[in-house]
Amino acid sequence: MKDYNLENRRFVIGGVAVAIVLVYIVRLFTIQLLSDDFKKNADSNAFLKKIDYPSRGSIYDRNGKLMVYNQPAYDIMVVMNEAKNHIDTLELCNALGITKSYFIKRMDDIKDRSKNPGYSRFTEQLFLSLLSDQEFSIFREKMFRFPGFYVQKRSIRQYTYPYAAHVLGDIGEVSPANIEDDDYYQPGDYIGKLGVEKYYEKELRGEKGIRIMLRDAHGRIQGSYRNGELDHRPVAGKDLTLSLDLKLQALAERMLQGKIGSIVAIEPATGEVLAMASSPTYDPRYLIGRKRSKAHKALSKDVWKPLLNRSIMGLYPPGSTFKTTQALTYLTEGIITPNTMFACHHGFFYRGLHVGCHGHVSPLNLVEAISTSCNAYFCWGLYYMLGNRRKYGSVQNAMNRWRDYMVSMGLGYKLGIDLPGEKRGLIPNASFYDHAYRNAWNGLTVISISIGQGEINLTPLQIANLGATIANRGYFYTPHVVRKVQGLPLNTAYTRRHRTMASERAYRTVIAGMRSSVLKGTCRDLGRLPYAICGKTGTAQNHGRDHSVFMGFAPMDRPKVAIAVYVENGGFGADFAVPIAGVLFEQYMTGRLSPSAEHMAETLQHKRIAYGTHDR
Repeated sequence: MKDYNLENRRFVIGGVAVAIVLVYIVRLFTIQLLSDDFKKNADSNAFLKKIDYPSRGSIYDRNGKLMVYNQPAYDIMVVMNEAKNHIDTLELCNALGITKSYFIKRMDDIKDRSKNPGYSRFTEQLFLSLLSDQEFSIFREKMFRFPGFYVQKRSIRQYTYPYAAHVLGDIGEVSPANIEDDDYYQPGDYIGKLGVEKYYEKELRGEKGIRIMLRDAHGRIQGSYRNGELDHRPVAGKDLTLSLDLKLQALAERMLQGKIGSIVAIEPATGEVLAMASSPTYDPRYLIGRKRSKAHKALSKDVWKPLLNRSIMGLYPPGSTFKTTQALTYLTEGIITPNTMFACHHGFFYRGLHVGCHGHVSPLNLVEAISTSCNAYFCWGLYYMLGNRRKYGSVQNAMNRWRDYMVSMGLGYKLGIDLPGEKRGLIPNASFYDHAYRNAWNGLTVISISIGQGEINLTPLQIANLGATIANRGYFYTPHVVRKVQGLPLNTAYTRRHRTMASERAYRTVIAGMRSSVLKGTCRDLGRLPYAICGKTGTAQNHGRDHSVFMGFAPMDRPKVAIAVYVENGGFGADFAVPIAGVLFEQYMTGRLSPSAEHMAETLQHKRIAYGTHDR
């Protein structure tokens, strides 16, 4: 009689054996034909792929002065699979000038996939970055004692001058997010972090090269694989020529010492930024090499915010410089004519509302109103525009029409400058006020916007661009700080004209008012200069002392430069902004400062403003 239990066990055991064999067959098939893991490991043992980093593009000013260049630096790389045995840790630390605790922590960090997602024990990993020539020479003498440690030559940025930190920016080690966004990068690589270094990263960085080295069974380098047939040479990054005039830039930064604020100068005919200074600032040479992280942390914690580029990130009330936009709008819309007269009895008075003004002739026409910076005149203009139901149908329609003019002049939205971090400012529309006042508002409610106060916020770049637009009689080019990228045409975004909604006739009247301001109005200190400057001051109200503002251009015909000066808590426009602008105009128009202008520059440089904590 058959033993069915025994028979069943035999089938079960046989089935298990077959299943195991099948599993092994499938696994072998997967490993050998579908997976390249073993091939990668074999390649890692046989080959060492050395990356050759390209030379990053240099940066020049508009006159060919070298501002940023490269100098040699060295990274120490480690292949964990080769470095795991018989390393004299103490001797290695002494050769590199590091502590043993740092060595242990660094090796642990390299193996930590949360910090180093591209980790492989068979490939080179960054151990220590940016050794100088002197540091490397000490290590090189003993490098043969440390198997698994290699040298990767690269370059480090160097700055010729202590100027234009906010424009130039800097480079730093890539973050995990950078690596995830662009497979060009791997841990230990460097990338532009701020300024043009960030904005033009792809043009500046170049293309990496690669050398494939052959290793023997002991991991020793035997030479190039196939005589370098598969190697790729690095391609250097493209050089940039900035639009900055280095002398004007240096002078602008000098004028802002001891002050908080910004200076922007633009060439109206091209939109090229000739100077962009933001204060407080810092020396770009401070953020170099291995000390960058510590230095950057110190700057970021500074209560005066030296890393903030106020020229494109600072949001300010433009004050009376904004009256030029109102004049252009009222004239083009037919709300006023150049001969329209309004009275000013130390301000605008209507239905219990009072907007103050300084003493001057009254009544006055538009040119006189711009020249003397009359508040009442522009308040009346806005009141009549927003209250004109026959023309616009409602205050909302009138408000949106007003806003369209402002936007066409480059206000309320980002201009699109080739720098990261630009802010848009604020130009309100009807919906903004409907929400704020629950649809119960009129021209009197928002009257302060007519004089550049209330909800109006602009960047210094937008104020300077306004000056360039008036200089051009109604159009502007998108401001840009890079004049030329080696071997590439300039982006058409910077060569396209943007025309405003205001008429050319309106611009002629406004320019006459700005010229009158220089000859006998609030900018009369500039009338001494031998070229026709057109200007408009601003005294922007603030929680503390008022801000000092100037916007203007020169010469009146065929303008070469438009300048905006913004000094926080500087008082009247004539106190700081006008004399600073005068010095800058002379420098750019003549290429140097006269003895009297140099004396003025010295005085302004050492004239400090006492700021409290609320001004930060």
